[in-house]
Amino acid sequence: MLKITNLTKKFGEKVAVDNISLNVESGDIFAFIGHNGAGKTTTIKCIVGIADLSGGDILVNGISVKQDPMECKKQIAYIPDNPDIYTALTGIQYINLVANIYRVDKKTREELTVKYATELELLNELNNPISTYSHGMRQKLVLIASFVHSPKLMILDEPFVGLDPKASFTVKNLMKEFVKNGGAIFFSTHVLEVAEKLCNKVAIIKDGKIIACGTMSEVKKDKSLESAFLESAND
Repeated sequence: MLKITNLTKKFGEKVAVDNISLNVESGDIFAFIGHNGAGKTTTIKCIVGIADLSGGDILVNGISVKQDPMECKKQIAYIPDNPDIYTALTGIQYINLVANIYRVDKKTREELTVKYATELELLNELNNPISTYSHGMRQKLVLIASFVHSPKLMILDEPFVGLDPKASFTVKNLMKEFVKNGGAIFFSTHVLEVAEKLCNKVAIIKDGKIIACGTMSEVKKDKSLESAFLESAND
């Protein structure tokens, strides 16, 4: 679903991402972890087409982001760590805007909006302006809009920030349901306990390089993910 091959990203002389490769398959919930400034967000921006690649290639469902970026974007839902959304719109207007961009038919969008907004307890707030929403409510809204257009691949940068424990639990279940139905999720997080329990695969990035990658059990090696991460980061 997502194949990164020898990805390099430079900003002038600075190498932010250094020749990394990894593979995310359908059914995977793949955690991407590392310290601040390790290259996580830069990698994600390369995947979703915000940042150009200095070297290597990225394939989304077999399609190169360099050769056909628009087709790749049609198959991706991307939620950054601090989503910029149009606060003058109501919640439902924002969902319909995203659905229109992805050409989701009226019946499908209505059904999925009710499903996900009900599960995330935002249904009764959708007619209110986004400007009245808390940070957690805005995070719920962008998640709902992402699920409504039924992407193949979800790219999430710190998706649990701002969510209360109940909403976090619901989102985890929605993520499991999404990959069970053939999707794939690649997300960065600093909450290692969540990654350890939720994900089947993980990669650790340090100073722009992948220093560990594989199944969760392979990377942990009979330790906690936190211990494995700290040992790797200190090497």
